[in-house]
Amino acid sequence: MNNIRGIYTNVNDIRTRVFAEVARLSYDYKEGDLSKLEEIPYTIIPGEVSVYRESVFLERAIVRERMRLAMGLDARSAADQAPVSYRAEECVKPEKYYEPPLINIIKFACHACPDNVIKVTDACQGCLAHPCKEICPRGAITIKGGKSHIDPEKCVRCGRCIDVCPYGAIIRLKRPCASACGMNAISSDEYGRAQIDYDKCVSCGMCLANCPFGAIADKAQIFQTIQAIRSDVPVYAAVAPSVAGQFGPAMTSGKLRPALRALGFVDAVEVAIGADLCTLEEAKDFMREVPAEKPFMATSCCPAWAMMAKKLFPDLSRCISMALTPMVLTGRLLKKQHPGCKVAFIGPCAAKKLEAGRRTIRSDIDFVLTFEELRGMFEARNVVFEDLEPAHSMHGASADGRGFAVSGGVAAAVVNCVHDLYPDREVKTAGANGLEECRKLLSLAKAGKYDGYLLEGMACPGGCIAGAGTVQPIAKSAAAVKHHKDISTHQHSTESNYTDLLEGLEEGLFDAPEND
Repeated sequence: MNNIRGIYTNVNDIRTRVFAEVARLSYDYKEGDLSKLEEIPYTIIPGEVSVYRESVFLERAIVRERMRLAMGLDARSAADQAPVSYRAEECVKPEKYYEPPLINIIKFACHACPDNVIKVTDACQGCLAHPCKEICPRGAITIKGGKSHIDPEKCVRCGRCIDVCPYGAIIRLKRPCASACGMNAISSDEYGRAQIDYDKCVSCGMCLANCPFGAIADKAQIFQTIQAIRSDVPVYAAVAPSVAGQFGPAMTSGKLRPALRALGFVDAVEVAIGADLCTLEEAKDFMREVPAEKPFMATSCCPAWAMMAKKLFPDLSRCISMALTPMVLTGRLLKKQHPGCKVAFIGPCAAKKLEAGRRTIRSDIDFVLTFEELRGMFEARNVVFEDLEPAHSMHGASADGRGFAVSGGVAAAVVNCVHDLYPDREVKTAGANGLEECRKLLSLAKAGKYDGYLLEGMACPGGCIAGAGTVQPIAKSAAAVKHHKDISTHQHSTESNYTDLLEGLEEGLFDAPEND
């Protein structure tokens, strides 16, 4: 899993061009005129010969569905007969929110990859010992033409032949999207194509990020965000700390605000401010509730992790912190400071889109964009980072708040906060990243192995810097976040310029919404 993450591939190129064209359409939109939608597939896939697939017509059809999803519209099947602009006027509505499902499989783009199939490759040397044949418990392997051959009807996929082959010539093929899914939510339909069980799916987007055919896409709010920017209502950008390094070395911390202003945002703030406030709340909650009211407490900032816990471990859901997430706290703060404004959260996460769409969160966050979608907007407006004059970088948050972007960062921030506020209290922590590991962590917690602990869960391997909407390689992003932490003027959340906002407790700033 994640072997292709951070490599700019044809899939990334097409996605970025789709986002850029949808952004251009929105910036140029004149009331009632969406006719250019029909031209975009020919702009992205020009000519008569396809570069990417067997048919230029197929590639354009896939681009059409990508466009619809990028505008927040529903994906369609190959059986649907309608122009790409069908019902597209819905995306102009300012109240347009994500409608499930968020993560979609474009069926006619799916390669119907083999899933959990044991296969003998050309590396087989036809050795005299043929241990694969001898070890097979079902007699599924025979020697034909000097090479090993597996009868798929007899094979039980135990993998013993893989272990004993001296040449590594036998492999297990797994569907990449299914391998990346920590919820086991992906199976095959009647045609062998991937399908998602939405009762299991938590919208982490790992399947999207790991599909080498680009057959999986999530809905976006690019069009709606730009329409808000073009209106008379001020729109602020709330940028997640994982932005560090996402747009290359030319996008320094001092150029982020000018770059976002070039897109039409009034200004930008860092969500690490909200992370500091979240840290303070979780530290106080932990001290008050563990072990007096709860056996342990789990962090709340990753929505996919929290949703997984509620789906698979409903008895433990009460142990998830009730602190508002950094995104919501930052949005609520902005709206308190600038009444009547709109807020666009910009981050790495697909699941944040559904979090923002919750009935009780909609008043705090109006739009959610990923870094990948933002890159398309920069391209649409021809924003050249090298040409921007640096401005004051976004200050005020602590190094710990910025550290929320990487695995282990949330727990470390809370521990440091507890040590500052309650020096005599020791906090034991455990964490996991990647939903499969998160499931194991909660299984052990359910068995009582982590009583008294603070547990941190991150749905994406590596933390937020590995989210489905990220742009840069994970290792580079981790180094950039570390640098961003190193230049912080404050170390711990208790030192943040915004800690005085804790007085907002009585004014409802930190009131957690009801589950909906």
